Amino acid sequence: MKRSPYLVLLIMLTFFVISFLTNVMGPLIPDIITGFSLSLTLVALLPFAFFIAYGVMSIPSGMMNLIYKEKKMMIGAFITAFFGSLLLALFPNYLSAVFSLFLIGCGMAILQVVINPLLRTSGGEENYAFYSVLAQLIFGFASFVSPLAYSQLVLEMNLEGNQQRFLGFLYLLVPPELPWISLYFLFTVICLLMIVILLVSKFPNVKLNREEQAGALATHIKLFKNKYVVLFFISMICYVGAEQGIANWISQFLSTYHQIDPQTIGAQTVAYFWGLMTAGGILGLILLKFLDSKIVLISFTMLSIICLIAALNGSSETAIIAFPLVGFFLSVMYPIIFSLALNSVDQDHGSFSGILVTGIIGGAIMPLITGWLGDLIGLRLGMCFLFLPLGFILSIGFWAKPLIKNKTIFDT
Repeated sequence: MKRSPYLVLLIMLTFFVISFLTNVMGPLIPDIITGFSLSLTLVALLPFAFFIAYGVMSIPSGMMNLIYKEKKMMIGAFITAFFGSLLLALFPNYLSAVFSLFLIGCGMAILQVVINPLLRTSGGEENYAFYSVLAQLIFGFASFVSPLAYSQLVLEMNLEGNQQRFLGFLYLLVPPELPWISLYFLFTVICLLMIVILLVSKFPNVKLNREEQAGALATHIKLFKNKYVVLFFISMICYVGAEQGIANWISQFLSTYHQIDPQTIGAQTVAYFWGLMTAGGILGLILLKFLDSKIVLISFTMLSIICLIAALNGSSETAIIAFPLVGFFLSVMYPIIFSLALNSVDQDHGSFSGILVTGIIGGAIMPLITGWLGDLIGLRLGMCFLFLPLGFILSIGFWAKPLIKNKTIFDT
């Protein structure tokens, strides 16, 4: 197909929006606990509702994309996220929050499945590596921005005099004791703008080759008979579970054990977690030009474990520094796991990609277990559970046997 710079730009904007809507959950958790009077287990059901949507929608979305095509799928995804955001904005209670986050998660899952192969075809196969890296950087930047946007919005809502200024209309809609609900009004506006942009955008006719297409159910069943498919599926569950399990509980941990304000320093620490993850990704790309990907994965995973130990057991000053450093060392895991996985099978990469994306349900499972343990034995010990998925990721560097290794400058 003809290359489309506009479509590439639109996909990058979509990556930004996905991340902006997804990774703000961590800073919100202390406010949600206070606002709805929840236990750690109950509040953990909110990210569970969001990420379980990936398990429900990922593989079906790949199949539906073959029928309805990219533009309709993306519009449908943002309509779903719009109604999810509007539900919580208008009816701020715990039950509506669960349904709201599930709907938003469904929308984000559809987008993730659709835009990755679309980026390859619209930007050109020869540019795909570059655009993939750019997309990850934009994704990371949005993850850095969203907690700061939350913090600023809540602070503005709490300032006297803003009732008569640009936020005045929100004071009529947002309960005074739940200023963070204003964020979901912002999400509805963002989703609505994306729907309008997509409606007026002209999509070229995208033709995916066989390797990029999601196969039939029988193809997925066949893949699951391959032990490496199962192991890498578990690996993706572990990675996303560890990432979200740490990010979602940082602010609450700092509030519980160090009495740090979740709306300011807590939110900023989560923002730096995502910001350093972006920076670490850049370093990881450089290192992959010099070292085997398994060596990079082992090294970064061990350093992330050391930093998490320091964050959980150190002083408040140590925790504020160590938690973002965990994000820095987590940065290489997703791209390395994904590339090792795809390079470990010689066919049906489209279907395998769908299976790997389904592994994002780890973001539902691990934070929930952490919250449940936190209620039983305390959040500090509950977060120690996250060393298990990190340990499994460490093991990848020893058992992975890719058919194709990453090329370094030393290869001839």
